[in-house]
Amino acid sequence: MGIYDRNYTQDTGVSYSQSDTALVNFVKTTYKFLAGSLLLAFVGVLVGWQNIAMVAQYKMGLFLVELGLIFALGFVQNKPGINLAVFALFSFISGMTLVPLLAVVMMKNPGIIAQALAMTTIIFGIMSIYAIKTKRDLGNMGVALFWSVVVIFVFSLLNMFVFQSSMLQFAIASVVVIVFSLYIAYDTQNIITGRYDNPIMAAIALYLDILNVFTALLQILGMSSRD
Repeated sequence: MGIYDRNYTQDTGVSYSQSDTALVNFVKTTYKFLAGSLLLAFVGVLVGWQNIAMVAQYKMGLFLVELGLIFALGFVQNKPGINLAVFALFSFISGMTLVPLLAVVMMKNPGIIAQALAMTTIIFGIMSIYAIKTKRDLGNMGVALFWSVVVIFVFSLLNMFVFQSSMLQFAIASVVVIVFSLYIAYDTQNIITGRYDNPIMAAIALYLDILNVFTALLQILGMSSRD
């Protein structure tokens, strides 16, 4: 069976056992890609750390490349080989763009990084279990979550260029943790119920959820640190 075989979403005479097997294989493939993206991001952090001056100098350019790769992935998601290359490159670059934030946190208190990782792992586990166990259809949250992200984006830009308030940034980061924790549950349920077209896009959705929760927690813990 190919990676993109989603027969369980169509009425093609396939038996329930075959459909269930296809879904299980799809979910397994998704989480393998997720693990791969996290590993590549870690490699990106290591490479970025070794070239921290360059990353700091070109951090805005790297961020724009990261955004470009996300959009590109949407266009090539069903092109085997190309989609994997874009997916891998995005994961690697996203790790590099984390380096400036990690460096700031390291100067304050290196233990914050371990705390943020632990908290992110706990949140991911709790929200994933909730998505699997709940009988509620979380798909109804999609529109509300999308507009929440739009509002977060707008206020982040305003705070970056206009207000420049640490209190507002703390509030934004707190909302980000809540919204993307809910997104973990939302995306997890969509994955296990067959609402995604391919495992690469499913994996990147979860990866972005995890990344946003982690970076927001870094900001919160960093701003809360007494050091």
